[in-house]
Amino acid sequence: MTKLLFINARLIDPVALTDKAGAILVEDGAITRVFDETHPDMTGPTVVDCGGKCLAPGIVDIGVKVSEPGERHKESFRSAGRAAAAGGVTTIVTRPDTTPAIDTPETLEFVARRAALDAPVRVLPMAALTKGRDGREMTEIGLLTDAGAVAFTDCDRVVTNTKVFSRALTYAKSLDALVIAHVQDPGLSHGAAVTSGKFASLRGLPGVSPMAERMGLDRDISLIEMTGARYHADQITTARALPALERAKRNGLQVTAGIGIHHLTLNELDVADYRTFFKVKPPLRSEEDRVAVVQAVADGLIDIISSMHTPQDEESKRLPYEEAASGAVGLETLLPAALRLYHEDQIDLPRLFRALSLNPSRLLGLESGRMMEGAPADLVLFDADAPFVLNRETLQSKSKNTPFDGARMQGRVLGTWVAGNRVAGE
Repeated sequence: MTKLLFINARLIDPVALTDKAGAILVEDGAITRVFDETHPDMTGPTVVDCGGKCLAPGIVDIGVKVSEPGERHKESFRSAGRAAAAGGVTTIVTRPDTTPAIDTPETLEFVARRAALDAPVRVLPMAALTKGRDGREMTEIGLLTDAGAVAFTDCDRVVTNTKVFSRALTYAKSLDALVIAHVQDPGLSHGAAVTSGKFASLRGLPGVSPMAERMGLDRDISLIEMTGARYHADQITTARALPALERAKRNGLQVTAGIGIHHLTLNELDVADYRTFFKVKPPLRSEEDRVAVVQAVADGLIDIISSMHTPQDEESKRLPYEEAASGAVGLETLLPAALRLYHEDQIDLPRLFRALSLNPSRLLGLESGRMMEGAPADLVLFDADAPFVLNRETLQSKSKNTPFDGARMQGRVLGTWVAGNRVAGE
């Protein structure tokens, strides 16, 4: 394999939390040396001049929906892989909410084969926690782990039967398997389209109280305390849930939390006059909640930022707001949207990539997400300051349901490498 020497780079290191000039050497798909100087004197390697732009570990995106099997017209592994590469995402961790659900080793192996054949980035599949995601009978967690499942989740379907959930957590604990849950009280959140409050009332839309998230998290934390399982809350989006999360971590429970990029950069008012591309699950929150969760990410209380990439076709979105499908694509917009927090001086780049790359890698036991010797050469080169106006028709995803269509954004991916192989950029 060709040796690569990345020179004249602005190295973003989420482990050391540093942002400094330097260079790196890549051999056989791994980083073999990190230089403090920008132009090390070496002969032999192919030189990649970064032009003073940012070089960071590739993004590890947990919770990506690829609509294979069942809805390939919305997103395939080929289109999702291209979108990920274009967005600086080098590893996608896929959800099992497909048709049928990924709840057997056979279905999981089908997905793994398609991903290996079609996607230019790394693909790690999750499996369903219960059969059919119906919340009644747990899946064969051991066999699915052997088949390659990296975590278990029923996605946005909350397991309401606490006995079934506790048994699944106990079994997952015995195998050291990771369980990922959606923390919304299903009774309160059923049928909701927006967060309750003045805006919901003015628009005449059914709302859900932010307390639904707090109640769901409190229940799950109690079960984690009982079972000792490894647990990740897919999205914490409200200020009211943060104290419970902080207590769980302080008490030594194996609890981590994530948040989707849309909840960090948008609020409930962006829905405006029933714009369905802004309908996501959980619904967008108040500006006060958004500011609180941004601070929680900066402080490390919320561990992971993800795209929560959820492709929906035009027919699913071109409906009255209450009837439209939830979800937005985000693989290509994750990085430029996250850079809004950097440009607003809310989170610096090393801490941003701690949440985008390092922490998801640690959660899944991966060696990626690090800018150090021995780490995989999964890298993204980007210009943090390059401005552009997003045109959804240029996205690599098959579905174009992005809330950022027409938005002014800042930050362009210049190149993406997986194991030292360039998968995006010139």
